Amino acid sequence: MLLAAVFGALALLLTGTAPAPATLVAAGDIASCSSPGDERTAALVARVPGTVATLGDTAYELGTADEFARCYTPSWGRFRARTRPALGNHDYGTAGAAGYFDYFGPRAGPRRGYYSYRLGAWHVAVLNSNCPLAGGCERGSPQERWLRADLASHPARCTLAYWHHPRFSSGLHGDDDTVAPLWQALYDARADVVLAGHDHDYERFAPLDPAGRVDRARGLREFVVGTGGRSHYPLLERRAGSVAADWRTYGILRLTLRQASYDWRFVSEPASTFSDAGVRARCH
Repeated sequence: MLLAAVFGALALLLTGTAPAPATLVAAGDIASCSSPGDERTAALVARVPGTVATLGDTAYELGTADEFARCYTPSWGRFRARTRPALGNHDYGTAGAAGYFDYFGPRAGPRRGYYSYRLGAWHVAVLNSNCPLAGGCERGSPQERWLRADLASHPARCTLAYWHHPRFSSGLHGDDDTVAPLWQALYDARADVVLAGHDHDYERFAPLDPAGRVDRARGLREFVVGTGGRSHYPLLERRAGSVAADWRTYGILRLTLRQASYDWRFVSEPASTFSDAGVRARCH
């Protein structure tokens, strides 16, 4: 992979051609046969080309094959060929998340639940925040060691990661300390963006260090996007570093990933008045 990166850089020098901007569309906590929300967000995704990142809890309540067929397929199922999913706790309602892995097949990566891929100029790591079921997330765990090795072997200028349980959140579930070692590994590698779900709201944070302090020089910008359609959870007292939030709107996050920068826009239901958009001029 390092050799590929070297050849890619050489090709850029020789041809002057940079990778085209890539689009990533993300949301978690999506499909339920008892909620019309996933049909509403699917209509938004249908208007945006690019890769789809599902941030866990894909098919409620238990991630069974039947729920994927009856509840997920009629809405977000049309995007399966361009989806790169992440595991949520409800996906493990079926032993070994069998419904999830059988539905997405190779696009879900190995059954350990973590993998990575290239998207335009960006390196993307998909992690499994169901830590006990993933073999742990602590320092020295198989996943944490894999992440550090993966980041070292993919020296992209811009790096994004996503999983289900947010490290920091003002929502009902709040901060999740178990994924702190994964955040630390990403911070050490100077990654840029983290996406999560689990809390059924939208929240954007300023760039944060592993202790949750604002760090505009090296911090990771986290987006919680649990607005895929299942339901809404109220926001509680806003934690330090939270700069935009809403819990009454279904919607998706659209990221435009450029060679050395990115911009974001929360695309909400047409009736909503909430919006959030911005630009990061330079990756770390």
